[in-house]
Amino acid sequence: MNTGHKYTKHIPEVPETALDIYRMLPEGTRCEVIFNELIMSPSPSSQHQFLLSDLHGLLYDFLKGKNIAKAVLSPFDVYFENYVSAVQPDLIVLLNETLNKVEKDGLYGAPDIAIEILSQNKSHDTKRKRALYEKAGVKEYFMIDPENKNVTLLTLNASGFYEQTYEETGVLKSRVIDCNITF
Repeated sequence: MNTGHKYTKHIPEVPETALDIYRMLPEGTRCEVIFNELIMSPSPSSQHQFLLSDLHGLLYDFLKGKNIAKAVLSPFDVYFENYVSAVQPDLIVLLNETLNKVEKDGLYGAPDIAIEILSQNKSHDTKRKRALYEKAGVKEYFMIDPENKNVTLLTLNASGFYEQTYEETGVLKSRVIDCNITF
């Protein structure tokens, strides 16, 4: 028997969850796992990426020198082990006290702020990710429509449920980091 066959590489253990499969995928694979469902996604539009770049720059400039938090740009894995989920929010903000949840391969637990620029499949962000972020305890969840820059903010209330705090065009207001950024 020829042991040098091109298919001798194999999976050492059969994956039990979609999260196990996610961890086996090559770096850069565009997918997420939400409640044990593996979801593939195409590359974002240029409009999405331009807006993401602008927002990251504005948040970076706002936070620079304040020494209260870090703004982290996608791709960056955020693991919610209890919910068999791993996502790559477009942009997250981590307060200094949350930075201890960061490991070599990503964040384990809820970011303080998650920002998603809506994709073509809007229900992915407005329903699936909303449910995940709410259950996981993300304090503020911003959803931004790249076509009209409409911003919807969901804030976690004392009961652990999201309430829509505001909806505006081209303004990012956060109580968590005390900012009011126009874009």
